[in-house]
Amino acid sequence: MSKKSLPTTRKQGKARLGDQIRSIADRLKQETDVQIKTTSRILGAAAQIAENHDRLISEVVDMVESDLNLEKQVSQKYIYTIDILKQQFKTLRDAKAHFNLKVSSWESLVNKLNTASYQTTIIQNKPQSNHTLTDNHVIKGEINHKRIEKLIVFLEPDVAEIFPNSEAVNEGLRFLIRVTSKNSF
Repeated sequence: MSKKSLPTTRKQGKARLGDQIRSIADRLKQETDVQIKTTSRILGAAAQIAENHDRLISEVVDMVESDLNLEKQVSQKYIYTIDILKQQFKTLRDAKAHFNLKVSSWESLVNKLNTASYQTTIIQNKPQSNHTLTDNHVIKGEINHKRIEKLIVFLEPDVAEIFPNSEAVNEGLRFLIRVTSKNSF
């Protein structure tokens, strides 16, 4: 090799090295751009999740407030008086049979009907459909709603801790129904 070819080889080596460094820098820049775009998308998704979370919380609060207002209205809705009952039923016997209560006078019937515990029973006993639940199966058919007072469901111990009475179970189920019907796609 001559002395003239040695500097040219170094220049070519430096040029290749410079090209490699530029190539690496370009790839790093592209990867950085991809990372910035990905981070931007992640932040956008996080903002959307936060917005959806706030909206869901607002919906739950609205539903609970609605339930509380409805409960107030329901408790005020079923106020019975002797005059009202006498207009609806010809005899005390008819009224007792309708409400399936054992009382000796119109006054005692009104008192029982206006107690808070009976008010919730009236609401719970309203028939919603002609289905009954037996051994965890729904059976369709004709049902004499006057003869059915309550549907008995047995709760597992862990569920019974959370839902200690029928009111709690019904409220929980109503809430679940509203949430699933509002958020169904």
